[in-house]
Amino acid sequence: MGDALKETETGPPPSVDGEDHDDSEKEDAAADVPGAPAGEGKKKKKKRKPAKKKKLAQSDPPRVGLSKLFPDGNYPEGELQEYKDDNAWRTTSEEARYLERMAMEDEEQTYENIRHAAEVHRQVRQAARKHIRPGMSMTHIADYIEDGVRAVVEENGLQAGIAFPTGLSLNHCAAHYTPNAGDTIILGDKDVMKVDIGVHVKGRIVDSAFTLAFDHAYDPLLEAVRAATDTGVRESGIDARLGEIGAAIQETMESYEVEADGKIYPVKSIENLSGHSIELYRTHGPKSVPMVRTNDQTKMEEGEYFAIETFGSTGRGRVVDGGECSHYARVFDPPRVPLRLTSAKALLNTINKNFGSLPFCRRYLDRIGESKYLFALNHLVAQGIVRDYPPLWDARGSMTAQFEHTILLRPTRKEVVSRGDDF
Repeated sequence: MGDALKETETGPPPSVDGEDHDDSEKEDAAADVPGAPAGEGKKKKKKRKPAKKKKLAQSDPPRVGLSKLFPDGNYPEGELQEYKDDNAWRTTSEEARYLERMAMEDEEQTYENIRHAAEVHRQVRQAARKHIRPGMSMTHIADYIEDGVRAVVEENGLQAGIAFPTGLSLNHCAAHYTPNAGDTIILGDKDVMKVDIGVHVKGRIVDSAFTLAFDHAYDPLLEAVRAATDTGVRESGIDARLGEIGAAIQETMESYEVEADGKIYPVKSIENLSGHSIELYRTHGPKSVPMVRTNDQTKMEEGEYFAIETFGSTGRGRVVDGGECSHYARVFDPPRVPLRLTSAKALLNTINKNFGSLPFCRRYLDRIGESKYLFALNHLVAQGIVRDYPPLWDARGSMTAQFEHTILLRPTRKEVVSRGDDF
C-alpha cells in the first residue's frame, strides 16, 4: 500500500557540495575563449527539466483513498444517455440547462457525492472481478470487497462508507445473502454468484450489482439479465411510466433461454423483485421499478435517481424467504415503542449510532464489538423497529442472475453513474 502512495521526482542530481550552482556563467565564459574556432566556443545551454511527479494509482487490493486520486474533488461523470421521444428537447433546452447548472452547484453537492460513491464502486468491484475465483470462502470474498470499500471511500461514520451488506447470493438464492460468522460456504466452479455492492457518500447511495459464473453454460442467463438491465436503463426517463418499463424489461429478458444438463430452460423475470428509487440514507425509496408488465402508471420525475436492477431465473420466476437471516435495517421512520429490555435499548443505540437507517448484517455487529445480541435483535424486529431481510430463494436447482445500475435523471439527460468498462 505504501508504494501506491509514494510520489517520486526526477531531475538533475544535486551538486557535490550540496549547493545549486548556475552553469550559465561557465557557458558564457566558454563562449569567450580566445582563439576558439567559430561555433566551437559556444556551448548549447541545457534547459532544466521540470521535476516530474508520478501519478498516483489504485493499489491491489484497493486501499488508496479516492481523495488522493482526485484531489480536486471532481469525480468522473457516468455514461450520459439522451432522453427518448417527447423528452428529447431537454438536451438543448436553455431552461433545462439552467436547472442542471443549479443542480450541479447545490449546497449538498448531490451530483458530486453520487459520482464519488460511484467511482469507489467501480474501483473496488473491478478489482473484485479479477480477484474472485472458485475455492474462495464467502467470508473472504465479502471481506475483500468491504475492506476495499472502507479504504477507498475513506470511511467516516455515517458521512461515508458501506451502504448495505455485500450480497453474495448463490445459485437459486437471488438476493439478501451475506455470510454470518462461522459460515463455511466455498465458491464452486459450477456456482452462479450475484455480487451486490452499496457505497454511500453523505447518504447519497450508489447501488450496483453484477453476476459471476465460471461455467459457460450459464453465459446466456447472464447475457439475458444484463441486456434486460440495459433495456430498463434505456427506457427510464422523466415522465416514463414504471409499468411500461417493466414490460420492456420482461420482453428482453424472456427472449433468452439456457441449455444446461441436456435441457432447455426459458429465462424468466423474477416477478416479485424490482428496482427502486433511492433517497437520502434510504436505499429503497417509495417507487418500485418492476421487471414484468404491470398497470402501474406512476411516472419517474426530474431529479430522482433509481437503481435499475433485474433478476432472471431458470426456475419459477418467483422468490420466497429461505435460509438463515443476515440482513437487517432499522425502519426509516421507526414506531415509538417502549422497550423494556435493557439489551434491546442498548442495541438500538448502537444501530442508530453506527448505521442509522442503512442496512447492516450480523458481521457488522460482530466487527464493532457486539456479542450475544441475537435475542435483543429479534426483539427489535418483533417490535417493528428493525426489519429483517431473509435470503430470497427461487426453486432449488434453478439458477438466478442479477445486474444493476444506478441512474440519475438530470434535467437535460440521464446519467448512468455506476457504468464502467466492465459492464
